[in-house]
Amino acid sequence: MVTRRYGLRDDQWERIKDLLPGRAGTVGVTAKDNRLFVEAVIWRYRAGVPWRDLPERFGDWKNIHRRHSRWAQRGVWQRIFEHLCQDADNKYAMIDSTIVKAHQHSAGAKGSIKKTNVSGAHAEA
Repeated sequence: MVTRRYGLRDDQWERIKDLLPGRAGTVGVTAKDNRLFVEAVIWRYRAGVPWRDLPERFGDWKNIHRRHSRWAQRGVWQRIFEHLCQDADNKYAMIDSTIVKAHQHSAGAKGSIKKTNVSGAHAEA
């Protein structure tokens, strides 16, 4: 088994491969490589880069972005997530700053700070 950074393990791929459009035996065009496409999407979100910064090994970023958008519109990603949630292994589930980023304004108040006198009354400008 080959493990790639942000890639899918074989057991993970087996859990979702039959949920994907474009697989052999389904109506429509057979996808060239669904696994590579899914790994490109995972890589992009985990690395936090724009679509155009995808490594060339995944193929043309425009096609990957277009296909990702189509899958989102058709509810493919939603079906995958719902399927995976049915048998979720939350042993390692956590949310931290590597996943959720705070907005730049979350560290302080907006606007200027009101100055007060020693008495606590607002100072006149």
